[in-house]
Amino acid sequence: MTETHATKPPVHFWIIAVIAVLWNAVGAFDFLATQIQLESYMSAFSEEQLAFFYGIPTWAVVTWGIATWGSLLGSLAMLPRLRWAYHLFIIALVAMLATSFQNFVLSNGAEIMGTGGMIFSGVIVAIGIFLVFYNRAMLQRGVLR
Repeated sequence: MTETHATKPPVHFWIIAVIAVLWNAVGAFDFLATQIQLESYMSAFSEEQLAFFYGIPTWAVVTWGIATWGSLLGSLAMLPRLRWAYHLFIIALVAMLATSFQNFVLSNGAEIMGTGGMIFSGVIVAIGIFLVFYNRAMLQRGVLR
């Protein structure tokens, strides 16, 4: 009987996993608060921004949800070192890119959200890309099993 031996995770793995869970939990709250139109949360946005959020096409809301919840599940899957964390992050990144395409190419999201919104969206995508490549490396090193 062959036993697979997983590599002991480096300290940075645990740091990144915990930060990823916290980061993506905030993203999940943002998605949920926007979808249920939580007044205390949404009051921070202008009328124009609210109209933009509430006017996002259904398909883009679905991809936004997949990106958000896929990233959170991927982060949670890192904690028990499950290999499917990597696959969840890939799915989430593809969905994130589709959502960004809707928000910034097919609509006027850049104009509505301004430079700060564009930068923040770029940071979100960069973190998504990082998590895909980081988890791929951890999978190849045997940290994820």
